[in-house]
Amino acid sequence: MNASAIIDSDATENTGSLKETQRRWAATTVRERLSVLRATRHALAAQAGEMADAISPLLARTRTDTLLAEVLPLLDACKFLEREAPRILKTRRLGLSGRPLWLSGVWAEVHREPVGHVLVIAPSNFPLLLAGTQVLQALAAGNSVTWKPGNGGGEVAELMQTILHEAGLPRGLLHITGDSIEAGREAVHEGADKVVFTGSPMGGRAVLRELAETLTPAVMELSGTDAIVVLPSADLQRVAKAAAFGLRLNGGAVCMSPRRLFANEKSLAALRPLLHSELAKVPAVVLNENVALRLKELLAEAALAGAEVQGELDPAQQLPLLVDRAEATMEITRTDMFAPVLSLIAAPSMRHVPELHAASPFGLTAAIFGDETEARTLAASLHTGTVLINDVIVPTVDPRIAFGGRGASGYGVTRGPEGLLEMTALKMLLVRRGKSTRYMDPTSDSDASLFEAAIRALHHRSWRMRGVSMVSLLKAARKI
Repeated sequence: MNASAIIDSDATENTGSLKETQRRWAATTVRERLSVLRATRHALAAQAGEMADAISPLLARTRTDTLLAEVLPLLDACKFLEREAPRILKTRRLGLSGRPLWLSGVWAEVHREPVGHVLVIAPSNFPLLLAGTQVLQALAAGNSVTWKPGNGGGEVAELMQTILHEAGLPRGLLHITGDSIEAGREAVHEGADKVVFTGSPMGGRAVLRELAETLTPAVMELSGTDAIVVLPSADLQRVAKAAAFGLRLNGGAVCMSPRRLFANEKSLAALRPLLHSELAKVPAVVLNENVALRLKELLAEAALAGAEVQGELDPAQQLPLLVDRAEATMEITRTDMFAPVLSLIAAPSMRHVPELHAASPFGLTAAIFGDETEARTLAASLHTGTVLINDVIVPTVDPRIAFGGRGASGYGVTRGPEGLLEMTALKMLLVRRGKSTRYMDPTSDSDASLFEAAIRALHHRSWRMRGVSMVSLLKAARKI
């Protein structure tokens, strides 16, 4: 009997408690739950075109881009869960190694249980991949889910819900709300055991203020002002092409789109013509009205402070903009902005890059181009969730990779093994075996010498003192 039949026999959306439905879903084995995900993946693959067509046509991308950037990575994420979730969620038993000697007889187990009900608040820029992966992880862990789509994401969310139901997901485990801001407020107000939010820092703060009242835990995947760092050893043509790709992908409306580029003066001089050549190939996009107004303010402010704005602001047909000779402290380099704009910042040397990078409160991803050994050394100094070497954005869709930010870019992770574990609550099970209750007896001052000997035997720096103390400990134990 499949998972759906086990649950629907006693509890359905119409006749039973939704909490009971979730509890019964959690009581099924991980492999039973994953059988639903496997059937879902096969159906998604068969309907890949329909999934792509259900995503908002207002996004600045081709249908092929959608298949590559959303559908294919979602299928890979689902397959990852099918393969790895049983191992990740499996009860882990702690053996003898590392157990304190004085806790002999106590055995420990690490259990991962579903948190209960997960609210997934999705963004509008990648309505299928980001929320879809989070929903699948929550379901695989045994939770029920409310999916609040981003603006324009309702159709693809409902299509995925239909596919999940046809694949055997019990009714009542997945609820889709409207895509309005008000629908999101209502979903937060209705309550959840955990919230996974992907969106702007402003939206994240609003959600957290509401969650603070109930101490509801959350994962915050927020935006960034991500940087490209150009080492003197970098392939500048590759850098220019990567920067153009980052501004072209989804019209620059990607949380990981490059917003800042750090290089020394020599590299910048050689890079400028290459950037202009590559950016000339990037098509124009339509900017959101609020984004356009904010960008206009930031560009004017940067120009007054000495930056050179290259390109014209045209919200109806916005081509890439370069803000040359920018400073790391300018607001345009410190503001998350869904627009194709890149600020060029001169670094006196690579030793100054970590300090310049830290001028922005965000820490989502950074891309370093150049010698791998040098890049690894620099990566260790950057306050960011992910560092890519000689690439941008694309490798982060690997389903094995956990993704999350630091600072204003949020906290917690989604995707990868760690993202799956975010959908669970930790429970430790400790078992005492044996009949002795001596350790529960009250102590007296005369016992102090015994415990002092034990402490020296176990932790003293001198091996000689450890040996002497162990002899004393054994003599005292015999008397007991």
